[in-house]
Amino acid sequence: MNNAETEKGAIPVTVNVVPGSNNSTNLPTRTSSMTNGESDYESGKGRTTFTAATVDEKALEDEEWETDPANPRNWTPSRKWSTMAIVSLYTFIPPLASSMMSPGLPEVAERFNIHSSTIVALTLTIFLLSFAIGPLFLAPLSEMYGRTWILHIGNIFNIGFNLGCAFAPSTATLIVFRFLSGFSGSAPIAVGGGSVSDLFNAQDRAKAMALYNLGPLLGPAIGPVAGGFITQSIGVKWVFIVIAITSGVGSVIAIPFLRETYAPILRFRQANRDGDAEKAARAHPALIQAQGSLLSIIWISLTRPLEMLFRSFICFILSLYMAFNYGIYYLMFSTFPALFSNTYGFGPGIGGLAYLGLGFGFVFSTLLGAKWGDALYKYLAAKNNGKAKPEMRIPFMLVGSIMAPIGLFWYGWSAQAKVHWIMPIIGTSIFSFALMTTFLPITLYLVDSFKYAASALAAAAVFRSMLGFAFPLFGKQMYDALGSGGGNSLLAGVAIVLGVPFPIWIYYRGEEMRARNPLTK
Repeated sequence: MNNAETEKGAIPVTVNVVPGSNNSTNLPTRTSSMTNGESDYESGKGRTTFTAATVDEKALEDEEWETDPANPRNWTPSRKWSTMAIVSLYTFIPPLASSMMSPGLPEVAERFNIHSSTIVALTLTIFLLSFAIGPLFLAPLSEMYGRTWILHIGNIFNIGFNLGCAFAPSTATLIVFRFLSGFSGSAPIAVGGGSVSDLFNAQDRAKAMALYNLGPLLGPAIGPVAGGFITQSIGVKWVFIVIAITSGVGSVIAIPFLRETYAPILRFRQANRDGDAEKAARAHPALIQAQGSLLSIIWISLTRPLEMLFRSFICFILSLYMAFNYGIYYLMFSTFPALFSNTYGFGPGIGGLAYLGLGFGFVFSTLLGAKWGDALYKYLAAKNNGKAKPEMRIPFMLVGSIMAPIGLFWYGWSAQAKVHWIMPIIGTSIFSFALMTTFLPITLYLVDSFKYAASALAAAAVFRSMLGFAFPLFGKQMYDALGSGGGNSLLAGVAIVLGVPFPIWIYYRGEEMRARNPLTK
């Protein structure tokens, strides 16, 4: 029976569909239940009805899926973690590329005869502008067509665009290829968090999310270390060639072994193999609707991350705080070369080692933070009669919110006082530890709270990449005016305002706010 028809005596159930769809089946575009923590699709203002019997069939299929061996959450631990390792490898490479050229900025300026410090910084940060835009397109597409090929195709394009950077004949060409490489490189950022949600339940998600988050944070810290020695020995051109080679190795590993994790796609394929078209339609109605109204669905999907930012104060304020810290992180990349060259006399190769302080903080936080964060989350759930809530992620975040300004004060004033070079590096380690300690709970909170995990993370990624792009453009001017101590004190003050009172408020009022918002679970 057609889903749009109502049987005699059946209870009509109303759901959303995409307006203007010409699909003859009039399939619903919002499923009656959640799949792997993320509902399949939400559409526009059109409406249709289908029978309660159809809802019962869908509920039964959802229940069967919970115990199906094909469900990624039922995979063996080795298969889950090998999949997570490949996704994390993909997630590591583009952030590595984002900063790897930073020690070579003086050579870029000389090669292309650039005299503006803003244009020099733009060759580095333009990557982050497209890194912000990409998830708006790629995250919704992954929720329609699956995670795997979005990752593969993005990485393959990344190879070509980095080779374009290597052989760019002019500043404009370099900036264009950096922009394109940022867009293609955003694929893992757009879908990786969704993969974590696909594979792990909320109680087991922290370690996997820590591994996933390590790439976007550790990659930019390691990049300048390698980039400094490459630039000093064989030139900045080879920085981009090495990135292309690394991406190629990633594809060689991932294409044969990475498997799809998105439940609606897996269930859709399974139903098609069984020759059950109606079951396939119930498994992933958004994909069926796309056959009749692809542009409408893509438009709605593209606007979903922005809708989350503007309609959910929780998503907005947590994304803003994450973005502010990320902006400071990239501000350090653009100012480290001048600081450690002018103040401490470091060359490009040795100067790259200054970034290891950031990397140490990230690794230390990953090793301990996930364990501590999980333990605190489970402790609070146990005190609440075993009932876990997303707000139980917030207390661990406050540890990082307090440590971040401490690290900024330490870094800024020790650099201004020109004490031993290890002191500002220790300050950056404290800051990076705090950064990871806030990123992990925020990411988990967004995944736990919102119906569309990939789109929620895309919203946060857009925000943070925009500030990561913008901060280095004014960094030199700020430090020239205020000095390292004053500039970092200003940043620390804003970090305190954003990072302490609002999370405390969310901890006590977040559940009430989520209950009023249709975008949350």
